Amino acid sequence: MKYFIMNLGCQMNQADSERVQSVFGQMGLERTDVEREAQVLGIVACSVRQKAIDRVYTKIHEWNERKNSENLITFVSGCILPADHEKFLDRFDLVFSIEDLLKVPDLFRQYGIVTPLSQFEGNVIVQGSALEPFWKVAPVYSSTFEAFIPIQNGCDKFCTFCAVPYTRGREVSRPSADILEEVKTLVKKGYKSIHLLGQNVNSYGLDKNGAELTFNQLLEEIGQFGEAGGYQFWTYFTSPHPRDMNREVLQTIARYPVLAKLIHLPLQSGDDHVLIRMNRHHTMDRYRELIADVRRLLPHATLFTDIIVGFTGETDQQFQSTLTAMKEFRYQMAFIAQYSPRPGAASARWEDDVSGETKKERLQVLTQVLRETSLEYNQTLVGRILKVLVEKPDRKKGYLSGRTEGKISLRFAGTDLSLVGTFVDVHIESAVPFSLEGTLVART
Repeated sequence: MKYFIMNLGCQMNQADSERVQSVFGQMGLERTDVEREAQVLGIVACSVRQKAIDRVYTKIHEWNERKNSENLITFVSGCILPADHEKFLDRFDLVFSIEDLLKVPDLFRQYGIVTPLSQFEGNVIVQGSALEPFWKVAPVYSSTFEAFIPIQNGCDKFCTFCAVPYTRGREVSRPSADILEEVKTLVKKGYKSIHLLGQNVNSYGLDKNGAELTFNQLLEEIGQFGEAGGYQFWTYFTSPHPRDMNREVLQTIARYPVLAKLIHLPLQSGDDHVLIRMNRHHTMDRYRELIADVRRLLPHATLFTDIIVGFTGETDQQFQSTLTAMKEFRYQMAFIAQYSPRPGAASARWEDDVSGETKKERLQVLTQVLRETSLEYNQTLVGRILKVLVEKPDRKKGYLSGRTEGKISLRFAGTDLSLVGTFVDVHIESAVPFSLEGTLVART
């Protein structure tokens, strides 16, 4: 029997999906990327964005239509609001939370599907977090050189625009020994890109009341491992919160080559009054101090951010503050979203009083600034030789594509697929917004 999974949402959902695949494999199911071939159809969903939820409803309607002529089982899991969970119960055969993944074999047996005994049989949660058995599941990694490693789940910040505390719950840190073991195992197997994931990674360990490493100590351990073993890999993390980010973390990143020189620091808004309504618990002055530390301690780091335009009550003047901040900080990449209320989040109770047209205009204005600052930065790289992690054949025939340490997209002429998943040196010859082009110099 074959299964198909549609993964929606962030990198955390991707990591969740990789563990779902592991359990399904132990059950004797075979994965397929061709939806029509599958008898088990599922979605790892995301309630944080309305567009993602709309796709869930569209897809389950299609699948339920197919049930008129085929024997299918449908399921949904992932990052789901309680309200969406209730609605899904009448549409999907199985609705389960990620922490209940190990119960899935028993759920399938209720549909008469006999699965072989697996390493997951008999798991009983006696104490501790329900997530710890889930985290013990070895994922089926979707790449042979890039891995996404969850280090925590949930969030305690309760930003008024965000549904994560209601979909994933409060912050729970994964045991650092397990994280470090996964990192070391992957690096020794040749993985080159490691992404530490969490809704608020730099509060890692705080829920353990001193019984666990801090986020900075976790990075230090990874840095020391890379240095002692002479390994070449890049470690990224997403996303930190300005409230918990500190100079110590930046100093640790500066010390170790395996800690990638990229800082993703969500801005959300450049206006203090909007930040208060968003419940972000930091000011623009504090954010500005952090950026100054980044520029001083990590002068070659790229800077990424997240921004919401059209948050409820955002005035033209407040948007201008965000525009000014965009011009000041000169990001290399920004993920800009138009605000949409999500059930459960506090702001869903407030009037969504910024028109769709205004939101779209504000997004376009910020995107234009981003194009300018991205191009300006990329042009400074022309003429340099940069280390690049090759990822795949490029859409342009006869080229391969990859990313720099700072996650700038790049392509170069070449067809040798053995380079995929390796580091190469590339001489940068031209730049456009968001990407570079160059010539292969050497394999490193």
